[in-house]
Amino acid sequence: MTEMDDELRPQYDLRTLLKDGVRGKYVERYRAGTNLVLLDPDVAMAFPDETAVNEALRLVIQLGEIQRRQRLDLTTA
Repeated sequence: MTEMDDELRPQYDLRTLLKDGVRGKYVERYRAGTNLVLLDPDVAMAFPDETAVNEALRLVIQLGEIQRRQRLDLTTA
């Protein structure tokens, strides 16, 4: 490729833009992990924000714990 074929603007020269890059700069954040979940549109409509989703999931967890305790009570009675 000659300079005449290069359509990349000079201000986008990657050699210049990446010269101060730091290898592994975000590795700790990556290792810490992120839980991203894509909700189906119909489910997303029921939750206005992440707080509402978290509250609903905590309720599901509590209901599961109640059911587990009830099953244990039935087996010990």
